[in-house]
Amino acid sequence: MLEDFIDSLRNFSRSKTRTVLSLLGVIIGVASVIIITSLGASSTKNIQAQFGSSGLDLVSVSGGGWMRRNRDAVSINFDEALRADLFNRVPNIKKIWYKNSTSFAISYGDTTVTSNATAIEPGYLEMYKLELDTGEYFSVTDEFAGNQKMIIGSEVASSLFPDGDAVGKGVVVVASKVPFAFTVAGVLKKQSAGMEDTTTGIYIPRGFYAKKIKPNPTADTIMVQATDTSHCAQLVTDLTSYMTEKSGTEGSVNIMSMQTMIDEVNKVMGTLSLMLSGIAAISLLVGGIGIMNIMIVTVTERRQEIGIRKALGASPFAICRQFLVESASITLFGGILGIVLGIALSLAIEYVAKDLPYAIKFSSCVTAFLFSVFVGIFFGLSPAVKASKLDPVEALQ
Repeated sequence: MLEDFIDSLRNFSRSKTRTVLSLLGVIIGVASVIIITSLGASSTKNIQAQFGSSGLDLVSVSGGGWMRRNRDAVSINFDEALRADLFNRVPNIKKIWYKNSTSFAISYGDTTVTSNATAIEPGYLEMYKLELDTGEYFSVTDEFAGNQKMIIGSEVASSLFPDGDAVGKGVVVVASKVPFAFTVAGVLKKQSAGMEDTTTGIYIPRGFYAKKIKPNPTADTIMVQATDTSHCAQLVTDLTSYMTEKSGTEGSVNIMSMQTMIDEVNKVMGTLSLMLSGIAAISLLVGGIGIMNIMIVTVTERRQEIGIRKALGASPFAICRQFLVESASITLFGGILGIVLGIALSLAIEYVAKDLPYAIKFSSCVTAFLFSVFVGIFFGLSPAVKASKLDPVEALQ
């Protein structure tokens, strides 16, 4: 087989143009598969980076879901009784966080910024792994006393305080047409944080919201923290069943998990990449047909060589193996060159699109390479069998 391989290299060197044309189909097919799969992997990686690594163990429950008509349905209040009941009846819950949203108009000097503010419980930002650029988080005292403090996003801070030093500054907040004096307690770092906004977000103690804006409020949103990220999918199912049972109807609340969202994105991107890779692999089949045509021509041109070898005692298997190795060698080199070209073009594309993180699926490289060799063997089999069946007397005429 090694001698057949060396012999096929000599034959390639004798007909360089034909060999290059044979290689093109395989190179383009393999390169296309690698480019498509790498772009798919890069896009998936980019989406995951936008979600961030924080909050993957959280399930969000909010009101306003679509509701099937049921006259016996009851509304669900996100109050303290519900929090206690969730702990008792739904497994895999580590902690439950309540939060509310309201609209804020913040003024400092002549500058005013309008944005949604989120009233949170102490420890929520730390649990979400939202880091502070400057300042400090809310304390239990801030929650209990309803202190008028706020933590703002990086863009809000740069808009209100272009010179920096936002921490400790006093601002005027208008909420529900009532002005309040607030102190900036901290500024968030700009980071990927899933369902939280670290650039335009505004956070206040929920204790202030309960004392000054809406006494004894029910929460707008519940953030349920799972004991482990692996339990998120099951927790979504359990919470859906619990809310359906409690309200007496399906779709009474909106329930979603960032982890399940990422899993769905991965499934969609994987399916899309697989479909596009299949389309790209068609060019490999087209290249295989070209190799088959060229091998038929090669067998016809080398009838005398086949006749001499058979006359000297070469078996049909040896003749068949010789042409199979030659056909597979073309796709072997085509696969290697296709991998190199595919990786190079993927790097070039992702260099131009600087926001796209580079990712290569090496499993796709191996699959495309093995498939290219298989194409060479499959489409080279018929000409090889034809060569092995030649009668030496007829071949030498």
